[in-house]
Amino acid sequence: MSKSVYSYINDSWNRPLDGETREVNKQRLIQWRAEGTIVRVERPLRLDRARKLGYRAKQGYVIVRVKVRKGSLRKRAIRKGRRAKRRGIIRMRVNKNIQRIGEERVAKHYTNMEVLNSYWVGEDGQHRFYEVILVDPHHPSITSDPKINWIDGRQHTSRVFRGLTSSGKKRRGLRKKGIGAEKVRPSVNANVHKKRPGKKIPIH
Repeated sequence: MSKSVYSYINDSWNRPLDGETREVNKQRLIQWRAEGTIVRVERPLRLDRARKLGYRAKQGYVIVRVKVRKGSLRKRAIRKGRRAKRRGIIRMRVNKNIQRIGEERVAKHYTNMEVLNSYWVGEDGQHRFYEVILVDPHHPSITSDPKINWIDGRQHTSRVFRGLTSSGKKRRGLRKKGIGAEKVRPSVNANVHKKRPGKKIPIH
């Protein structure tokens, strides 16, 4: 049984730094690091992954590459009195994954578009690179397409900031169901801060 073109593309991206494409990918990362943080590209680098996540080669779709730093945060040193354990400078982890942070930065840059999804395209010692799929919800080719015109709905506005993309749902634990995932729906925040009924004060 013959394989499709997308299967060969997927196989080449399973181990991008091995084999014949090693030097090509290394030179690509060197070039990306010298470029800006958010760069619009003509076509997706991983066509198979982009199409799985909803990309189509038509008007209304835009591909943007974003560069995000690796590792946890580092805060400014506290000058007032603290013991060393409570200073909180290094290993300050955000409650988001790096991919979602990149998606949100792209959404703030392209305010008239909605983030559909994103995927990994490379990383070096300092940065990770993702390609983000953007959709113009008001473009005629999008509003007339029944497969994607749902994004024009009012409830899908700013979807990336509410964790509705694939990476956002993964970080929120929505890929798991059943035992162990009882408190992830509708959200972790809703279950943690759920109001408990107060005690009734008797009236004398």
